[in-house]
Amino acid sequence: MLRPAVSAFSLVLLRVNVSFPTGPGSAEQIILRWIHIVAGIIWLGFLYFLVLAGRPMLNSLDPATRAKVFPELRRGAWWLRWGALVTWLAGFRYFMILSQTDAAGAGRPNAWAGWMGIWFGCWVAAFAIEMALIRSGKGLLGNPFIAVVLVLFLMAATSWLVLSLLAQPGVSNRTLSISVGGGLGTVLLFNVWGIVWRCQKRLFVWTRALAEDGTPMPPEAAELGRIATLTMQISFWLSLPLLFFMAAAAHYPFLSGG
Repeated sequence: MLRPAVSAFSLVLLRVNVSFPTGPGSAEQIILRWIHIVAGIIWLGFLYFLVLAGRPMLNSLDPATRAKVFPELRRGAWWLRWGALVTWLAGFRYFMILSQTDAAGAGRPNAWAGWMGIWFGCWVAAFAIEMALIRSGKGLLGNPFIAVVLVLFLMAATSWLVLSLLAQPGVSNRTLSISVGGGLGTVLLFNVWGIVWRCQKRLFVWTRALAEDGTPMPPEAAELGRIATLTMQISFWLSLPLLFFMAAAAHYPFLSGG
């Protein structure tokens, strides 16, 4: 039984033609993709765990137990934020390569720098508005559901603006799809480093002190916890369209430049 199986396996191998792409550009792109995917799995994996399992678990604990358990999530937060940074850096470099290719194909080899500037400026502005909405926490914005809906609307409007500005002759579906998916990823990166971690690092210290010697939590702890939780929930929902547009870059060509 074993020998026929080995023979069949060898026959399959002999029929496979292996031919690696030549040139450093192809090697760089596959390495960037691999790093981007692996780091992205770590990033979103920890985000999903903390939102879907970590927060409900903490809420189910009594205050004393929660004070002991919460600081232990610091390692998960480390993987979350550094996974986000590595994912973004690899993706940004790959996005640059695609933009340069499209610009050269359109006969405007230097246009890619302007496209990248427009793209980055739009998403930085979107993050600034989002941060203001999250930090407000007053009136209707104090309702997490309303805050999430407003941020989703903001990101949809930013996506439309970016596509409208970048949909120029020669710009491919890959570049346009990543301009949205990567833009949302940029906002998520800023969410991790600019909002969540700035809140968490203080909450970890205060909670550990509470568990070890009973030092009471400062008055602002509740507000920082609200901001961090809401930001992570928003990041969770934004990750869904992010993944769609990143997958559509290569597998669902529905966008093209004018």
